This record gives sequence, structure tokens and C-alpha cells, in this order.
Amino acid sequence: MASLLYVATRKGLLTFESQTSGWRLRRTDFLGEPVSMVLADRRDGYLYAALHLGHFGPKLWRSTDAGASWQEIAAPAFTRDPAVTDGPSVEMIWSLEAGGADQPGTLWAGTLPGALFRSDDHGDSWQLNEALWQRPERAQWFGGGYDHPGIHSICVDPRDSARLSVAVSCGGVWCSDDSGTTWSCQTRGMRAAYMPPELEGTPEVQDPHRMVACPAEPDTLWVQHHNGIFLSRDGAAQWQEITEAGPSTFGFTVAVHPRDPQTAWFVPAIKDECRVPVAQRLVVTRTRDAGRSFTVLKAGLPQENCFDLVYRHGLAIDAAGECLALGSTTGNLWLSRDQGTTWDRLSGTLPPIHALVFFSP
Repeated sequence: MASLLYVATRKGLLTFESQTSGWRLRRTDFLGEPVSMVLADRRDGYLYAALHLGHFGPKLWRSTDAGASWQEIAAPAFTRDPAVTDGPSVEMIWSLEAGGADQPGTLWAGTLPGALFRSDDHGDSWQLNEALWQRPERAQWFGGGYDHPGIHSICVDPRDSARLSVAVSCGGVWCSDDSGTTWSCQTRGMRAAYMPPELEGTPEVQDPHRMVACPAEPDTLWVQHHNGIFLSRDGAAQWQEITEAGPSTFGFTVAVHPRDPQTAWFVPAIKDECRVPVAQRLVVTRTRDAGRSFTVLKAGLPQENCFDLVYRHGLAIDAAGECLALGSTTGNLWLSRDQGTTWDRLSGTLPPIHALVFFSP
């Protein structure tokens, strides 16, 4: 079981620690500040926290001692052209991902609006990936839950650091085999039911809510899409729609087992105007056979009068593939030690939870 659980919330970054007697809150950092994303870099143990400060813009902090001390570092930003008065600006850091094992210090960041940035010095400086930003297809991208499209998922192939996949809401899945020099939109098999029928298959308007890759088999990717669950077994070349998955195929988050690509977890909800659990009962659905069948898991989760929604990064699995954490918009935090079969609530009084990350020092 992981020994630390980082919880990014609207009012700070919380660190829970696993002990023989159970989990306890170890520390709170950035008290009162909205933390949009956290990254625990398994290559060197560095910890990164992205703050979403509204009018003051995004901020990025780094810790080299597991949160005992913090240093503010550069945040991803567009280069300003003095002749342009209404140029783009980064509103929020929506995703952070470490580069490959052969790239010490390399980080990737996805932002609102939908831009991809790279750092090769542990976040001291950032460079916009111009190749993706300048794609003419981005003119078709549009915002889902936010006013602008954004990059919320970044997958780096552990076998080849040059292979990248990013998911854009709403803008599809984009893949690169050359460290981001060139890109292709790969959504074959996805559909966007919110578009006119003749445009449902348009690659650049797909709305993947979250995309994850199995570390042991990176060619297997799972996507929780606005219109359902999709699975690719060939590195996003083709996507298969999973049509039966319990109460609903709508949701925002997905987690995949680190060694078994056929095992994945989802949190179903009612979409669009409601966005609450189906029948106001919170459940997690699990497949162990690549989506051919699902088990509805509810032991320990509220089964009446429930309004908990789970954001894109609000479901996490530890490196052993046994322990799951689930955090909601209403400040509930649950933990499962048996792959989601049963759940224990760690707290019901937290701020809204944006992201969860397990880490073993």
C-alpha cells in the first residue's frame, strides 16, 4: 500500500500518511489556496503543486523534501507580443506529468486554454509546444465545462519517452511519436452525440473527460468520454466503445490497474444538466475483462441523498494496484484497500477535491 496520499483541494494541499493504525492527516500546505493539480515525481521524489489563483493567474511550487519546504518556480506562460493586446494567457494548470526515466528534470504541463508546455529543468523554465498550439484543427476545439478547451490528460510511454498522447476537452486525443514535433488526432471509433449526426465522428470535436494508459502495457488506453467509455489496445489508432457499464457510461474519471490493462475503474453519473450520481447513489464500476462485463461496487459509499461528483483527477490507484482513493466535489474522501470492493471514508469535511495522487517514498 502507498504510504502517502496527496489531496489537492480548493482550500489547500493535504497530505495523508498510512500508518499501522490507519490513515491520518500529516500536513496541510497552501492553506486556503485552490490547488488544481499535484505531481509526485517518482524519478527523484520531487513534489509539484499548481495553484489556481483566478485574477492573479496560476502559480507553481516545488518541494524537494516531501513538502517540508516549498519553492515557487516558473509557471507555464505564453510569450507576450507587445503588439498584441489580447493574446492568450494561461488560466489554469490542468495536468502535470513527468517525462521518461531517461529524461531527468523533464516535465509536461497541460493548461486552460488548451496548450502543452515542456520543462527540462524541473520547472524552472517552460516552453510552449508550438507544433500542437499551431495546428489548424484547434480552431474547431471548444470548451466543455470551462469556457475554453483544455488539456487535462498527458500520457508518456515508459518504453519510449518520445511517444506522447494528450486528451483535450473538447478537442480529441492527440498523439506524437517524436517528442511533440509533429501531432496527429487519433479518435477513430469515438462519437460526439452532442454534434449533428453527420459530425459525430469529427476527430477535433471529441470530448474525452479523462485518459489513462496502463503502465505495463502503454498501448492500452482507457478514456472516459462525455458520450461513454472508450478503449484502445493499439496506442489510440482505434477506439472501441463500451456500451454497458452499470448505472451509466457517463462520468469524468477513470483509473487503470498498473499491471493489468483489462482492469479499470469508473464513477458513473447523470450527465449534462444534473451531474449527480445515478439515483443519488454513489458507486464505482470495475471491469476485469476489458469492458465485457462490469461489477458495481458500493459497500461503504452513500446510497441515498448523495450529491457527490468526482472530478477528472479525483480517482487514483497506488503502484501496487490494490489501494484506491476517491475524492468528491462535496469534500468526501474514501479509501479502498481491496481494489474498490469495499470503501472506508477518511473524511467528510474536506473542501472540494480536485486531484489525488499516491506516492511511496
